[in-house]
Amino acid sequence: MRALVSLLAAAALLAAAPAAAQSQSAHGKLFPPQDLGLLEGPDRDLWQMPGPIMDALGIAEGATVADIGAGGGWFTIRLARRVRPNGIVYAEDIQRQMLEATGRRVAREGLDTIVRTVLGTPDDPRLPAGALDAALLVDTYHELENPVALLRNIARSLKPNGRVGVVGFKKDGLGPGPALEERADPDVVVRDAEAAGLKLVRRETFLPYQFLLVLGRK
Repeated sequence: MRALVSLLAAAALLAAAPAAAQSQSAHGKLFPPQDLGLLEGPDRDLWQMPGPIMDALGIAEGATVADIGAGGGWFTIRLARRVRPNGIVYAEDIQRQMLEATGRRVAREGLDTIVRTVLGTPDDPRLPAGALDAALLVDTYHELENPVALLRNIARSLKPNGRVGVVGFKKDGLGPGPALEERADPDVVVRDAEAAGLKLVRRETFLPYQFLLVLGRK
């Protein structure tokens, strides 16, 4: 019951967050850094299921991966724990304050040798070409200004068999997440991916409140 109450509270707070973002960001719909605490509910591990998401993308020790739109680094540190000691995690965001928050978190976790923060642009995450085993966009797609351009640049950063995972909240209204009208349509994501030189590999259905699309290079 406590977890359910926490989920419902998070849903209400996150639904209100886009309005705050519009008043404080030139981009109009970016998540505001001062509200990062809303994303840190103690039950997030239960419904976000980071382990199975990483399994679906084949992320293992030694992999080179990117967390696109890393925010405060919640997923970044879980990726880093998975790929250490020989892997690399690029924590990318277009808001410098987000990267500063991620850097502090990484330092506290002692993962400085694994994680590299990258200040990207709305169209380009500025990642090395042909370097990534996987790239992950978690609850970020609905904020993208030019998703096709961004996906095209991500595709260039993939190894031949690299994978892109796009996670977004379903439009059924269940669970936490942004307002329903702001949630990404997975079919639109697939069309954008096709235009960017990617293809749908599979749709995963194990997440209770979200979809997971696994994409690969054509």
